[in-house]
Amino acid sequence: MTFELRRRQLVAGLAVSLAGFAGYQEFRGNRISHAFMDAGDDLTRHAQRLLMGSHPLAREFTLADISADFPTNGTVLPKGDAYQRMMETEFADWALSIDGLVERPVQLSLATLRGLPSRTQITQHNCDEGWSAIGQWRGVELGHLLTMTGLKHDARYVVFHCLDIQDDGKLYYESIDLFDAVHPQTILAYEMNGKPLPVGHGAPLRLRIELQIGYKNAKYVDRIEVVDSLNSIGDGRGGWWEDFDRATWYAGQ
Repeated sequence: MTFELRRRQLVAGLAVSLAGFAGYQEFRGNRISHAFMDAGDDLTRHAQRLLMGSHPLAREFTLADISADFPTNGTVLPKGDAYQRMMETEFADWALSIDGLVERPVQLSLATLRGLPSRTQITQHNCDEGWSAIGQWRGVELGHLLTMTGLKHDARYVVFHCLDIQDDGKLYYESIDLFDAVHPQTILAYEMNGKPLPVGHGAPLRLRIELQIGYKNAKYVDRIEVVDSLNSIGDGRGGWWEDFDRATWYAGQ
């Protein structure tokens, strides 16, 4: 099942992006290189949106193509006693929160998520470190959850707040816009290769966004927040890596 953006949301989102791109023309001081790079990223994103307007699917593979080794990069076991207790109960007491600019905020247990309509896909994960691997993922389409909760008219972005604490003491966070959020291959996966999602790969729930590279596929997702702007998220660039290392917010491939 696919979920289309309301026309006014798409038009408004594009207008905001174009305005942001135009604003980058005023380069000042030693910020010129960052502003120039960000403007290039915006231009790439706008071009991709024109080409991907019909939401074509990323390539899907067969069971025979699944990689024997799928690296567990990044966090492989979140810090803290709280996550340890969740592991001991196999996440029976955990629930995904969805709030922000939605009409019906909810908390959904892992059992509830498993009971919703699901999608299974075998896709290739491409890491910005240079490796790739193919895995099978099963989960619920993010677009379905956004339809369940009801987007408010000023909703623009979806932010993923995660359970893994980074070295700077901050919880990992990432974000995408509504265009990618409602793509049918953008799912919240609770299974990998036919088994419950392993801890090293993000249990109890991880984002799979098959049109963007590795770090956008946030692991250990605990809360989804719908917002109208990314300015108040972290340092305002929309994700932990984007703030920490100025990684590209739009990491399309």
